[in-house]
Amino acid sequence: MVTADAAVDTELGVLKSGKEAVCHLLRRAVPGDPDRDSLLVAKRYLDADRRDFQRSTVYTEGRRTRNSRDARALARRSSHGRAVAAGQWAQAEWDTLVRLWQAGVGVPYPVQVDGTEILMEYIAVDGEAAPRLADCRGTSEELRSWYDQVVDAMERMASLGLAHGDLSPFNLLLAGSRVVVIDLPQVVDVTVNPNGMELLHRDCRNVGDWFGRRGLDVDAEELFGRLVAALW
Repeated sequence: MVTADAAVDTELGVLKSGKEAVCHLLRRAVPGDPDRDSLLVAKRYLDADRRDFQRSTVYTEGRRTRNSRDARALARRSSHGRAVAAGQWAQAEWDTLVRLWQAGVGVPYPVQVDGTEILMEYIAVDGEAAPRLADCRGTSEELRSWYDQVVDAMERMASLGLAHGDLSPFNLLLAGSRVVVIDLPQVVDVTVNPNGMELLHRDCRNVGDWFGRRGLDVDAEELFGRLVAALW
């Protein structure tokens, strides 16, 4: 990480855009010092007028809002409520990134959060954005290694009482031989969210189906059982 006061952030363009957020590539460097130069991802949640929150209630059930005015605005889905929701989702993803990084889960290193923007590690291969697992093909040995890494990440999350909630090969990156989990704003506390077990089961099915279609002998229901055991 470049932490010098003289560091300058330079926007390099959009990496990925979605219904809820846009990821920008950013260079943080000290001018004239090639040893202090790093690439980061700035994930910016869209403002109230452009963001789609229709799916959010499935993931946010059980989450508490301390400010009563904000809670009422969220319930009414007013413009203020949508603005509050954007900030809450950014903060939720930041909190999850920090917690999972500290637990040893393969996630991008969390750098900072500022309102609706999260700054995090840029996952790259030879200077280019790491590919999604969905776009990769591997030998049986590679597939087994990738699967074991995904299961390890899921078990570590379950041991914290968490489920990704939207896990699929499209939000798993392959950095060389290392699998990295991304897109974490919807992570749920399985013990609090009434949809938690269903979402955990869906994660298992998505993972099992993808690896199974590529010839790996996996059992999504056995995986689900392991994760339920890890929860408790």
